[in-house]
Amino acid sequence: DKTKMFPHIQRCCFHTPFKLQKLTVPRLLLYGKNKTTWSSLSLQLQRNVCPLSRSPSLNPASVYATKLQAFHTSPPFFKKKTPKESETKDFGVLERSMKSLKDSPKPALYLSLAGLIPFVSAPLLMAIQGTYYPELAFAQITYGAVTVSFLGGKRWGFALPENSPAKPDWLNLANSTVPPLLAWQALLFKDTTHGAIMLVMALGIALHYDLSLLPTYPRWFKVLRVVGTVVMVLSLLATAALKTISEEQLSNRRNKWQN
Repeated sequence: DKTKMFPHIQRCCFHTPFKLQKLTVPRLLLYGKNKTTWSSLSLQLQRNVCPLSRSPSLNPASVYATKLQAFHTSPPFFKKKTPKESETKDFGVLERSMKSLKDSPKPALYLSLAGLIPFVSAPLLMAIQGTYYPELAFAQITYGAVTVSFLGGKRWGFALPENSPAKPDWLNLANSTVPPLLAWQALLFKDTTHGAIMLVMALGIALHYDLSLLPTYPRWFKVLRVVGTVVMVLSLLATAALKTISEEQLSNRRNKWQN
């Protein structure tokens, strides 16, 4: 029967290559009137064609799974575990900075490190003795104001020579006067905490000027400026923290005596 045999042939030829279907279908139509030809041709297709459809490469389940994997999944990425790029960059920057610091002129390096001693010694002495000294804190503020004024005034010394890459324009000369004005304001505060905060702002502005607005400074000088600014800022904040702790302790003692 034609209606029974044709679906069977269609199932066998469904997964065959396109060229095979194109060649076999017209031949099937030519032998449509003869049932014996249909049966012999069906057996031949089952022997020759159906094994192709049953081969692993043309298995329907594998074909559909491959298609689904191609459309709905992405190929796996096999990468070796490497350090993060940010950590590598940070390590490289730190290494270059330390090398630049070692390459700095010895007088500049030693004098800069010696100039940090008054900043560090004030909060260190108060922390060792466990007592806050207002006079010592004011002396640190005064020394900080002098240092900030020096950092601002060096811009004039760098911009005035004729062969200097910095021009004596309004930007360079006016910016050099900002840190001294902030330092003077820090000395006017009666509270040393406010003075320390003002000096921290002045140090930050001076560092921004040296790193961003005038990039022609040598690298060793920029590294030295960063290290010095970090130490000065931490020392001023340590003094302010010691003052706050001392005031809290004094307030607690007064409350105990009153009770």
